[in-house]
Amino acid sequence: MTHPLHDPPLSESDPVIASLIRSEDERQRDKLRMIPSENYASRAVQEACGSSLNNKYSEGYPRKRYYEGQQFIDPIEEAARDRIKALFGVEHANVQPYSGSPANLAVYFAFCKPGDTVMGLGLPHGGHLTHGWSVSITGSYFKSVAYSVRRDDHRIDMEEVARLAQQHRPRLLFCGGTAYPRSWDFAAFAAIAKDVGAILVADIAHISGLVVGGAHPSPVGHADIITSTTHKTLRGPRGGMILCGAAHAAAIDKAVFPGLQGGPHEGNIAGIAVAAKEAATEGFRAYAHQVVANAKALAAAMTDRGYSLVSGGTDNHLLLVDLTAQNISGKKAAKALDLAGIELNYNSVPYDPRKPFDPSGVRLGTPALTSRGLDEKHMEMVAGWFDRAVKGAEDESALAAVAAEVKRLLADYPAPGLLT
Repeated sequence: MTHPLHDPPLSESDPVIASLIRSEDERQRDKLRMIPSENYASRAVQEACGSSLNNKYSEGYPRKRYYEGQQFIDPIEEAARDRIKALFGVEHANVQPYSGSPANLAVYFAFCKPGDTVMGLGLPHGGHLTHGWSVSITGSYFKSVAYSVRRDDHRIDMEEVARLAQQHRPRLLFCGGTAYPRSWDFAAFAAIAKDVGAILVADIAHISGLVVGGAHPSPVGHADIITSTTHKTLRGPRGGMILCGAAHAAAIDKAVFPGLQGGPHEGNIAGIAVAAKEAATEGFRAYAHQVVANAKALAAAMTDRGYSLVSGGTDNHLLLVDLTAQNISGKKAAKALDLAGIELNYNSVPYDPRKPFDPSGVRLGTPALTSRGLDEKHMEMVAGWFDRAVKGAEDESALAAVAAEVKRLLADYPAPGLLT
């Protein structure tokens, strides 16, 4: 007798979706993936995420669940929490947020009431939407004050941060961003927050892998709350986490559940546990330092070719390139580069005269290509391809030629975690 629930593989049950996934695997295999927020999760992480854990509801926290059948779920989430705590050196970790934005929202819910004042780096200067920008719920429900970078060197103006903090007395002070290529002075932010009675929130979504790898200063010991995604430079699955001391643990946990979320995605939490174990190795420390070395080498190669870099270079994994001198918009350049096998995103630059949907710059980074084993010697080649694509943006054959060269190089550097 045939089982009433025939369980064929994806290739049989939905060949359309299966084909699209194979095509995405090929795209990730054949292109230089240089969006700074993207990376390759390992095969082990992917296997954990795509497991039977996706079948299970587990509202609540380990040993305090609302559903039965948690005998194996609880140890998995406990492993993720314990590994993250050890990795960062913190007292408490919540690994249930679905991603970085929900993690930040939980911080607001834990410590703020609608109308409270918050401060963060302005979006046009490299900040994140959830740090109080107007189009985000965080800018609608809370009074938002934005600090900026200086016009001359594109570094955060700490004197302005201190002045605004004194003037507005924010409940939350965010430090962290999505397009800021320099190191964060967590100690200086902590001093300002203490002076005005603010809770300092370090959003290290972009740099968490660099932090645990020792390639960027850590906010631990300076920030009251640390939020992060679990992918990007940490090379885990798509997810979020909140780190804090014991004093804030109960408020954070209550804000995540039942405040904002229901059942956590335990498949992803298992992936976080695996990624945390991987990030505790010497190999990962070497990777984190190589990400920064590659970014610095790429910055030098781009500068040699006449490109203007916001802040003049980078201290971390990303570069922000102002294409005004090349007489091409960031959007047009990004689309040409994609055809040339180089995936990045168009991005506003500080004090950009152009609109955000068609800005002056592009943002690119080195986490994913470093995961494939590329190092400093390849950055000259990458800069050369970038330059050819920008100059040949109207020439489809020139872009195709660059894409072919990219594909040939990458054939010798397999992409981690692609299962098909």
